[in-house]
Amino acid sequence: MLTIIIIVVVLVVAIIAVLLVAAGIRKSRSVIDDPLAARLAEYSQRGESVSLEEIELAQPFSERVILPIFRRLGDLSIRFTPQHVLESTRRKLELAGNPGRMDASTFLFLHFVAAFVLGGLVFVLTLFSHTYGLPIKLLIVLVFTVLGYFLPDLLVKSKTDRRQKQVRKAMPDALDLLTICVEAGLGFDAAMSKVHEKWDNELAMAFGRVIREIQLGKLRRDALRDMAERLGLAEMTSFVAAVIQSEMLGVSMAKVLRIQSDQMRVRRRQHAEEEAHKAPIKMIFPMGLLIFPALMIVLLTPAALRMAGSLKYFQ
Repeated sequence: MLTIIIIVVVLVVAIIAVLLVAAGIRKSRSVIDDPLAARLAEYSQRGESVSLEEIELAQPFSERVILPIFRRLGDLSIRFTPQHVLESTRRKLELAGNPGRMDASTFLFLHFVAAFVLGGLVFVLTLFSHTYGLPIKLLIVLVFTVLGYFLPDLLVKSKTDRRQKQVRKAMPDALDLLTICVEAGLGFDAAMSKVHEKWDNELAMAFGRVIREIQLGKLRRDALRDMAERLGLAEMTSFVAAVIQSEMLGVSMAKVLRIQSDQMRVRRRQHAEEEAHKAPIKMIFPMGLLIFPALMIVLLTPAALRMAGSLKYFQ
């Protein structure tokens, strides 16, 4: 009976934790897209006269009752988080492209939720297992709890690596398109707009954000520096520095872009060669853990059976 009660409590707390994370993500998205304001604008375009109370009551129960409670809890957790931790977390999320549009407090809270959910599930599974003793079960639960705590960081790091790899791969071709547009008579901002229109990848979205920031009044060099910081690539930093320097010195932008395109293509090839040289070393671990044991079993099992039969014959 006690085991069933523990299982029910763990499941209920896990469901509440998942709802908290979902509420945090919905909260971060609602900063950009306010559903109440969108409904009000929709009714105003239709010409219907409705009150804010009617619009609010038309929303689902989760948005009217549950989400405000979770928002208060999220605001409460920010008060106990150091500022430097929030800044470093924001930096990680920016490098990863801000997946899920989560803010720093939601992502930090996600660590505890993932640790609790993964540790709770393993704890529930160990309750039905009678193979190991209690100390071994507690050790297994502790290991999976720690793994769950660091799981969001691992996912964000993987997302950052994929994003940077995609940008590094697309940079030479994007610079070629920029060079063609500039040589055809377009300005650098218009050339970036063309790249944003023609392609649909991380680099094109980064250029599109630069264009929007310039349209809002930010200086082009500041917008380009911010883009290089958000991507975190040495290639992009050198490209931005060359563009800013050419703008300050009055050097031909098309010539600078062509030189940068050739350099980026050389760096991409060097990076590919580096990854190819790392492949044999990375293959050692799966070969040693998976292939070699199976190969030894296939080769040595007949010999072991023969030796066992010979020993039994001599006895």
